[in-house]
Amino acid sequence: MAEKYVHIVVKGYVQGVGFRFYTIRYADKLNINGTVRNKYNGSVEIYAEGDERDINSFIEFIKRGPGSATIRKVKIEEYKKSKGFYTFDITF
Repeated sequence: MAEKYVHIVVKGYVQGVGFRFYTIRYADKLNINGTVRNKYNGSVEIYAEGDERDINSFIEFIKRGPGSATIRKVKIEEYKKSKGFYTFDITF
């Protein structure tokens, strides 16, 4: 299966609710590499790379979010080339 590379921005009530830890746990389950971080504007930004089927599953998971979050908008952009992530980490 082909590799897929995405940049995701999640808006809503997504900070202070464990969203980054929720994201990293699921990424690890799917062997997805990348990063997740809180942005100053209150959104969460994710870079994710992995098998296309796993990335698609990850995106659907992110759209639901943890029960403590309120997702208002999810913006997804694909990029053409790997950014060279080897793990999935929380960045600051």
